Amino acid sequence: MSFEKTLTTPNGIKYTQPTGLFINGEFVASKSGKTFESISPATEEVITEVQYANAQDVDAAVDAAEAAQEAWGEMDPDERATYMFKLASALEEKYELLAAIDSWDNGKPYSAAKGDAQAVARIFRNYAGWANKNHGDVIETDNNHFSYTRHEPVGVCGMVIPWNYPLLMLSWKIAPAMACGNTSILKAAESTPLSALVFAKICQEVGIPKGVVNILTGFGDAGAAIANHDRIMKVAFTGSTATGRKIMECSAKTNLKKITLELGGKSANIVFDDADIDNAIESTLNAIFSNQGEVCCAGSRLLLQEGIYNKFLKLLAERAEKLKVGDPFDENVYYGAQTNKIQFEKVLSYIESGKREGARLVTGGERLGNKGYFLKPTIFADVEDHHTIAHEEIFGPVLVVFKFKNVKEAIKLANSNAYGLAAGVHTENVSRALWVANHLRAGSVWVNTYNATHYNVPFGGYGLSGIGRELGRDVLANYTETKGVRIANIRKAIE
Repeated sequence: MSFEKTLTTPNGIKYTQPTGLFINGEFVASKSGKTFESISPATEEVITEVQYANAQDVDAAVDAAEAAQEAWGEMDPDERATYMFKLASALEEKYELLAAIDSWDNGKPYSAAKGDAQAVARIFRNYAGWANKNHGDVIETDNNHFSYTRHEPVGVCGMVIPWNYPLLMLSWKIAPAMACGNTSILKAAESTPLSALVFAKICQEVGIPKGVVNILTGFGDAGAAIANHDRIMKVAFTGSTATGRKIMECSAKTNLKKITLELGGKSANIVFDDADIDNAIESTLNAIFSNQGEVCCAGSRLLLQEGIYNKFLKLLAERAEKLKVGDPFDENVYYGAQTNKIQFEKVLSYIESGKREGARLVTGGERLGNKGYFLKPTIFADVEDHHTIAHEEIFGPVLVVFKFKNVKEAIKLANSNAYGLAAGVHTENVSRALWVANHLRAGSVWVNTYNATHYNVPFGGYGLSGIGRELGRDVLANYTETKGVRIANIRKAIE
């Protein structure tokens, strides 16, 4: 049976789309024989069907990953790096195809998806460079012992990723895991499975050893099987706080596997009176409307100082109303379609909640067109704490706006939410910027910009926004175990 289908993306790229589960270096059928559809959110049309993984398929992937673990983990780090550099180059060569697939499958603009795909190649290249540098330390204790640490692979790692950045989230997890000598089982999001399968095909083409990378497509039952599996030693998850809690429970009830959780957010974007207004407006638009607002760290709470509140709000609404929303392959589109029908309807329900509870709708607040999951850029002002939209994560192009008087009030308001993934600060006063950044309970703080992630800078949250860090050097600790070794009686060498 063939698990490939010839497809042509909306911008005319003809390619071979794998549709099987990628286990032990091959595309195979699911144990149940079930499949599910992947749907374009821009047209609501079926793109293709892929295999539906269940717990039995997770078992098969674990068998393959376990079999590959010893050789990959004990491989000369330079050799691991060579494999990863080769993979990075192949991803770079095919970034336009990968971007077109993500845009088609996810609904994001092709221009944005190209940026994602280029970043994926850079991330694999970056962590290839870490493969031979994640070493331990020699520790001075006393004259009679030689003490050192080793950073050893965790083992088989499970990964469950969301649909908002299909390729990017894959790279954030698989790249550092590979560099540290681990094997991986990744479940792609059910709404956006296609680019992960093409990534698997690229792994196959460049000769990544069988079992090192395994890709499953499926729903929550496959994710639950990964979280509960006794032979998976670490789980990395990006998604909702509710699901993150369940994964923690699974770890506690099974083998106490290591976990990292990059969860939700309701991030504050603070604009002071002295900010560069034009820059702050463009930054605010990017903070909430890029990627259809489907960003964990989106600046979904705008905090405006009272001196510029009315002026800024008026200018922001005028700019938001000019944003082009529509066909992801239109180069002039600012954002595309919400990724799936469930999320589309969820965002609409939050908008109705805001209207019903008394927040002032400044602009937007409705569906755009009759086909595809498109929403107008939406801004609510005069938001109060008792409003549902004030504190719950909406995960769509909906901004809620608050007013503050001074620095102390801004920090208090920003920190009043249980999430703590990110924050933005806009001011021309460097001392104020540093003070506020240092007092915000958020894993990332961007000053006079927003969403400025970089693979060398750690990313993660406080509070309900998660546990652990992705990216940077910090992520390597998530994929290694530190072993301390002490050798006694070394003084005998001089006796």
